[in-house]
Amino acid sequence: MRYLLFSVVALGLLTGCSKFLNKPPFAQLTPGEAFNTASDLQLYTNSFYVSMMPSADNIFTGDNNSDYIAGNNIPALFQSSNNPNNQGSWAWTELRNINYFLANDNNPNIAAAARAQYAAVAKFFRAWFYFTKVEAYGDVPWYGYTLSTSDSSLYKPRDSRVLVMDSIIADLDYAIANAPTAKDATCSQVTKWTALALKSRVCLFEGTYRKYHTELNLTGTANDLLNQCVDASNQLIAGGQYKLHNTHNPTTDYRSLFITEVPSADEIILAAVYSTTLKRYHDANQYFTSLTLGNRSSPVKTFMDTYLNLDGTRFTDQPSYDTIVFFNETKNRDYRMQQTVRCNGYKRSDGTPAPPDYSFSYTGYQILKYLEDDKTLDLKSLNTSSIPIFRYAEVLLNYAEAKAELGTFTTADWNLTIAPLRARAGITNAPYPTTADAYLQQNYFPGISDPVLLEIRRERGVELFCEGLRFQDICRWKLGTMMTLPYKGVYVPQLNTVYAMNGDGVPDVSFVTAPPTGGTIKGVAYYLVDNNLVKLSQGDHGTLTWLASTPRVWDDKYYLQPIATSDIVLNPNLAQNPGW
Repeated sequence: MRYLLFSVVALGLLTGCSKFLNKPPFAQLTPGEAFNTASDLQLYTNSFYVSMMPSADNIFTGDNNSDYIAGNNIPALFQSSNNPNNQGSWAWTELRNINYFLANDNNPNIAAAARAQYAAVAKFFRAWFYFTKVEAYGDVPWYGYTLSTSDSSLYKPRDSRVLVMDSIIADLDYAIANAPTAKDATCSQVTKWTALALKSRVCLFEGTYRKYHTELNLTGTANDLLNQCVDASNQLIAGGQYKLHNTHNPTTDYRSLFITEVPSADEIILAAVYSTTLKRYHDANQYFTSLTLGNRSSPVKTFMDTYLNLDGTRFTDQPSYDTIVFFNETKNRDYRMQQTVRCNGYKRSDGTPAPPDYSFSYTGYQILKYLEDDKTLDLKSLNTSSIPIFRYAEVLLNYAEAKAELGTFTTADWNLTIAPLRARAGITNAPYPTTADAYLQQNYFPGISDPVLLEIRRERGVELFCEGLRFQDICRWKLGTMMTLPYKGVYVPQLNTVYAMNGDGVPDVSFVTAPPTGGTIKGVAYYLVDNNLVKLSQGDHGTLTWLASTPRVWDDKYYLQPIATSDIVLNPNLAQNPGW
């Protein structure tokens, strides 16, 4: 099963069932009968968790459409099938359910505080619903009430981005003021802190989007949104309810956030919760090990090179950084690297060595971050690890980036945000940056000269890798050309030679120009370098490149998705997004 029903929902349905058995069918109920007690309000709002929360696979596959993941094909946005005629219709069912609740959450027999609390949950989900719509389509029609089939506004044009974003923030401010203030130890319910985390994300996205997308003519409003991001982030930080999960085991603390059944409630604010008890499972192991199930998502070397050395120096400052073989390039690096991809000496729970599997990975880097160590899970959808949706680390990064964009970032801010993230990762020296990293400028951010902002963006990439936020970052920074970076892989010293890439002396891969005909070595994957799909930078040696002959050309229209032709046929007033 790849979708989640939260424990809070399951319990709500069980406890509410007997009560509703004594009522008429829902279609026959009046709002006064359906929303007669606080328990009725809770039961209805529980449905939002079921229909609107992202599942585990929504999260861990979310960065397949990004610059730092190579897969079995180029991203869908570059393919000819990506056009208005092939788009699925945008869905509004959840919005109607939310607006119906808000219109009828007015029973005077229910305490005002209870009504406000559940309205806060509804408005949180409405804000989240609309935020995803703005991310995808830009301007969208705002509906703050339940529509009827005869309502003339059903076919109105799209409202301005400004109106919709202001409405989103108003909903979040209501949720912050009225949602429960107690920390939710299960990491599964909306609280004040969840609403602050979403506002932090929303305001950073929109503030930077307006700053860099000058064609919107909204740059004058960018700083206000960035200040709101700082304020929301600071409220959550100062609240003292959350901190970085840090048991002072830098080789395991980071990855433990993504592979444990019980969420780490010290850092995780909201999670997609799975468990054996609830019989709720996902398939992270299968997805990242199967040759056929998923995308064969493979991190690229250009990104892996951004991981710092353990002493805080830049890996790419050494002249030979691009010609170091895998088992050496992964030594003495930021410990998040070995907790994100399979590195030297990684073993499964039964002690079996598990080097990168070259029959799976196109680049030689294989994702480990979400995989439980039990290798039997590779064959079935039985993962029970809970997956973070919002966590404290992201809030720190949002705060840092917003302040850097505002030009108000200080040494104290560095020590509050980036320095502790690096300390948890085992980096022993993380001073306030004073010189710009030429590698980041050349490969990722040519228009950025601020050393601090460059390091914050590095940290964001490393810390939030494969958490479904990267393409949104690319879009808000207006750096879509990053999507055309080569899919670089490991350095290959010589073709037709067997290597122990795991550094354990056991041969595991050979890069060959033709399938072997004279017998193979057990345990060795033979990776075909055909000078078409796969090339080496120097012909017979060098950096591997996947999909080397498959063109990817960025078009600025990709910053927004096309509206489905079927939706415009239903409502011609919508109009199509530019370029589509």
